[in-house]
Amino acid sequence: MSPQPIIRRIAFGGIAAVAALALAACSGGGSADAGSSAIDSVDIIVPADPGGGWDQTGRALGQAATGSGTVKSAPVSNIGGAGGTVGLASLATEKDPNTLMITGSVMVGAVETNASADRIEDMTPIAKLTEEPLVVVVPADSPYESIGDLLDGWVEEGAGMAITGGSAGGIDHILAGMLLLEAGVTADEVPDTLNYIANSGGGEALTMLLGGQVDAGISGVGEFAEQVEAGKLRALAVSSGEPAELLPDVPTLTDEGVAIELTNWRGLIAPGGIGDDEKAALVETVDAIHSSDEWTELVETNGWTDAYLTGSDFDEFLAADIATTQETLHTIGLLE
Repeated sequence: MSPQPIIRRIAFGGIAAVAALALAACSGGGSADAGSSAIDSVDIIVPADPGGGWDQTGRALGQAATGSGTVKSAPVSNIGGAGGTVGLASLATEKDPNTLMITGSVMVGAVETNASADRIEDMTPIAKLTEEPLVVVVPADSPYESIGDLLDGWVEEGAGMAITGGSAGGIDHILAGMLLLEAGVTADEVPDTLNYIANSGGGEALTMLLGGQVDAGISGVGEFAEQVEAGKLRALAVSSGEPAELLPDVPTLTDEGVAIELTNWRGLIAPGGIGDDEKAALVETVDAIHSSDEWTELVETNGWTDAYLTGSDFDEFLAADIATTQETLHTIGLLE
């Protein structure tokens, strides 16, 4: 039996197996005019290997931070592993309050599936930045011409079909499980049917796809769009309610009769236990970056949707997303 979609406005998860994110841009926290902030420099940690969406976001943030003159320096470092939970453990011991770590849907899921001792709730929430649709792709020479073809083949092949994407328990993994449910696989059968090959960076998934090592891949539109446009990958569907800006000719899952809408959010957290003044200075800095022309241009170039939230709005969004992620992981059989 195919589950029906539940459209949510603040989180990707839902009570049933199919869930959705609204793509409407949000605002909050009172943006300041772009310009210098009380902080001279900020360290940006990307909790993933180079080449993926988090890396793109972290480097775009650093570029906009210095390009707009908000800070003098914004070095970016990568601490990959376990869906961001290795980086999260590092942030838990960070003493410099002027440190920002990229976080998002992937980390929320990975904390649960990895039973991480360090949790996002233990850190200091700063801002939600963007949302981005996912895209399901296959190698250019794949026999699967549509998402329906892929799902039919997947049911027939079962674990013989290899799917790659981001970290275990992350949003790519979750979408894979939801697709199997839509194809008629029961939640109890999903763990044995889903042969999901996790990666800590988008570059690894791309290498596997281009090398023909896997049958299909799932990631953010921005990570695969260039290879799709070059004809090296075939995009079967995007997970947003409307066509993706970077891949406007690719149908949505709902267009193809698959009742799923899902987008990937990304944001920023700081070390836990920092003072109120230190948090306020970070929020002021991120406000200035967000309102800069440099950031606006990078968001558009990367095909992201602005979804800016700070303060209590972000706190409430994060709490809801964690709760619904836990429920969704249980529903699709990825969490006991």
